[in-house]
Amino acid sequence: MTINCAGTLIDLNTPKVMGILNQTPDSFYDGGRYSNPKAVLDRVEQMLFNGASFIDIGGYSSRPGAPEVSEQEELNRVIPTINTVVKAFPDAVISIDTFRSAVAKAAIDSGAAMINDISGGDRDPEIYRVAARHQVPYILMHMRGTPQTMSTLTDYDNVVMEVTQDLAKKLKQIRPHGVNDLIVDPGFGFAKNLAQNYTLLGKLDHLKLLNTPILVGVSRKSMIYKLLQTDPENALNGTTAANTIALLKGASILRVHDVAPAIEVVKLVGALKN
Repeated sequence: MTINCAGTLIDLNTPKVMGILNQTPDSFYDGGRYSNPKAVLDRVEQMLFNGASFIDIGGYSSRPGAPEVSEQEELNRVIPTINTVVKAFPDAVISIDTFRSAVAKAAIDSGAAMINDISGGDRDPEIYRVAARHQVPYILMHMRGTPQTMSTLTDYDNVVMEVTQDLAKKLKQIRPHGVNDLIVDPGFGFAKNLAQNYTLLGKLDHLKLLNTPILVGVSRKSMIYKLLQTDPENALNGTTAANTIALLKGASILRVHDVAPAIEVVKLVGALKN
């Protein structure tokens, strides 16, 4: 199970870690922390040193209820950052976290090699063609509505079955465009309540039916800190526990704020499986 990121082949038979680099002032955990080039480069250097295979750069906060951000503002946040990272770390594999095709295209033109789309193409179907035209891996996430409305759209008869069916439908839509490398993400916290998130996590291996790598992003999310009655700052231990379950259930990529602990989980679970 290998994906091609601008000529760099990445083998997902051994799970990989994606480090988060938010360029938003209002992200739920690290908003505003990396708002200047030095902070960005220090952060990226640390994540790469700790073992991140991907750096996921985003300029649109997707926390529940986050305000809308214009396309131009999103571009202003992410493109200079991508240029800065590419210049300092030319071998880094950059993922652009966006649902807008124009932002994805500009990011790829600047050196990004993967698209991470929280809307799965719902907000801008042209993004499928961008992924195909540039032959970059595309991460297809499940959600309903938008960050502004998703918390009201959690009515499922069977959350595991419906998420799987929705992802399968989207895969069928995107494949004819010619995207070679597809990755699915069940979208923890996106139009799912607390109980639904844990049902999905416990049955994550059901997504193997889709025959694509699975990305899991639970890092410091409310499904962890609300259950543990704490806050994002104190949710690392819970994140590590959830990531362990995810790997045991078949995750191929962990999207995290804290790369070093996630790499340790990959090594420990790998030793267990071997």
